[in-house]
Amino acid sequence: MARLIYSAIASLDGYIADEDGNFDWAAPDEEVHAFVNDLERPVGTYLYGRRMYETMAVWETMALDDEPPVMRDFAEIWRAADKVVYSRTLAGAPTARTRIERDFDAGAVREMKARATADIGVGGAELAAQAIRAGLVDELQLFLVPVVVGGGTSAFGSAPGLRLDLLNERRFGNGTVYLRYDITPAG
Repeated sequence: MARLIYSAIASLDGYIADEDGNFDWAAPDEEVHAFVNDLERPVGTYLYGRRMYETMAVWETMALDDEPPVMRDFAEIWRAADKVVYSRTLAGAPTARTRIERDFDAGAVREMKARATADIGVGGAELAAQAIRAGLVDELQLFLVPVVVGGGTSAFGSAPGLRLDLLNERRFGNGTVYLRYDITPAG
């Protein structure tokens, strides 16, 4: 059975975007980006909310000729994966290997995990919170950036309390810290 993994880049105070919706402070440097690429390489399917999908869809059409190798590598990884976008407003998906689902269905995701031969990533705090509440998320991969933004979009949305078991950690030259946890829903 595949693992469902929630990955997020967050400020030290736990936000994925500031109060104005900005997240430019979260852009990984080359060292962090290469590490992220290696984590994402085994992911076969991404589950996204609409806003996260619209943020990530740039990887489909971005001109890469003048971009560094880590960005070209990530674009290839992203393009090769299937995407499921949960949206009631998108009429269709402008990217390849993408399907739209109108509502998050925990049972369907549970079946997807059981059938999948590769791990599944979930992106977007609210969608991840829904999956966490449903007991579907197995692992958290958190990148803490050394910045305090003071408010904004929480990395965990409305997720319930969690028990986390640390599996791995790494510090990067730019001060970013990677933390990998197994997730056990509270209760």
